[in-house]
Amino acid sequence: MSNLSPITIGRGPVSIDSVVDVARFNSPVSLDAAALITVADSRQIIENLASDPHPHYGISTGFGALATTYIEGDRRAQLQTSLIRSHAAGSGPEVEREVVRALMLLRLSTLMTGRTGVRPVVAETYAAMLNAGITPVVREYGSLGCSGDLAPLSHCALAAIGEGDVRDASGILMSAAQALAAAKIAPLVLAEKEGLALINGTDGMLGMLVLALTDLSMLITTADVAAAMSVEGLLGTDQVFASDLQALRPQEGQAVSAANIRAVLANSPIVGSHAGPDDGRVQDAYSLRCAPQVHGGARDTVTHAVTIAERELASAVDNPVLTVNGRVESNGNFHGAPVAYVLDFLAIVAADVASMSERRTDRFLDRARNQGLPPFLAHEVGVDSGLMIAQYTSAGLVSEMKRLATPASVDSIPSSAMQEDHVSMGWHAGRKLRRSVDALSRVLAIELMTSARGIELRTPLAPGIVSAAVIAHLRSVGVQGPGPDRFLSPEIEAASAAVLDGDVARVARASSPIELS
Repeated sequence: MSNLSPITIGRGPVSIDSVVDVARFNSPVSLDAAALITVADSRQIIENLASDPHPHYGISTGFGALATTYIEGDRRAQLQTSLIRSHAAGSGPEVEREVVRALMLLRLSTLMTGRTGVRPVVAETYAAMLNAGITPVVREYGSLGCSGDLAPLSHCALAAIGEGDVRDASGILMSAAQALAAAKIAPLVLAEKEGLALINGTDGMLGMLVLALTDLSMLITTADVAAAMSVEGLLGTDQVFASDLQALRPQEGQAVSAANIRAVLANSPIVGSHAGPDDGRVQDAYSLRCAPQVHGGARDTVTHAVTIAERELASAVDNPVLTVNGRVESNGNFHGAPVAYVLDFLAIVAADVASMSERRTDRFLDRARNQGLPPFLAHEVGVDSGLMIAQYTSAGLVSEMKRLATPASVDSIPSSAMQEDHVSMGWHAGRKLRRSVDALSRVLAIELMTSARGIELRTPLAPGIVSAAVIAHLRSVGVQGPGPDRFLSPEIEAASAAVLDGDVARVARASSPIELS
């Protein structure tokens, strides 16, 4: 499964990096022994309430609009199982493995706070499933982002009780019963409140937020590299990125992006060819000149979203929840609004970064604006189309991203007989952000392909060391340089993979004397 060190759950809030390590890179998990004792102690509170003749929500009552229905003791195990079966009502394509693993880990993290009242065996079963690589089949649609990501989490809980479908560590589809048996994991038999505790959280939308934050942090640095290479290839000026100019507007993200662009352009012979007092290019187009402002605004948005994510990672989201002084209380902490808002915000800035990138790509292809390069960077003008249609692809992606930037969190459809009359739609915000992140990586890849070709067409002028390293990496993964027209789709896919995997950002950082942030 993984050579990474185990992530211990229960010693405190799980970190963003730890979530990514488990979800994406299969790091194993272990459970803190002291936290398990706390889990066992809190379970005793639930056991005491279960014998109380007065109704307690989720323990001896129905759920949602049926919260006033008292359930006798001999029917409560069936109540919890029925809850999971009925709520596992997802539809549509399978959700990505890393998202399912993230939401399982985050639910496990909440279980280990001792605030949900489950038995230790419930947490142990989730940890065992993660370590065995068992991934429940979760469907695209089903969550409204309130009362938790109910359907997605229910599909995971269904697998834990040995029902429904899963994929094993090799990705093979099989029944949950088969997978648990193969991993020697006993199916859970749920007791009072445990079914509810497994599905009442923001874990799906939070998992998608954490994964997106990791990707966007890298992609914004990649956007800085791409913008700098476009400035270089279009014979733009580096003067506008000077630190004293940036300091006149002390936005933190802007300063970082400007420093990155300066690092890429440092000592570039191409830039040097038109530098100095006679350089009249002080009014480059906004897509070149204002890159630090747009990329920096995106960076600051990511920083804000990290704050929200870290607060959510430190939360114990359940309903009802056990307070630190032993009360069991209904609450509204499962409402996904705080997470949904930043998921939508990130989709907005991702679309804008992509929009600016596409404009730089287009500038390379227009002989009226590309400072002497051939139209569409074609090899034989008129016979070859060059990168003409690559720009179409980029434009189509940006148009899609603009639609994806429409907020999901402003919508609400009441459910559960009007008991749940305002919902967050945070799951949907997370789903569209994932598509937006993928699209951004492709738009940046096309800009990098274009700027690399433009730079090489400036020969004998040479690029700076960062650009040269990025171009060499692109060539090594199958993205060819200038030449006659050829089948372009595989090159776009190769460049996109190099961007989304973080290879371009890593190559740029490794080749710069100033580490790009």
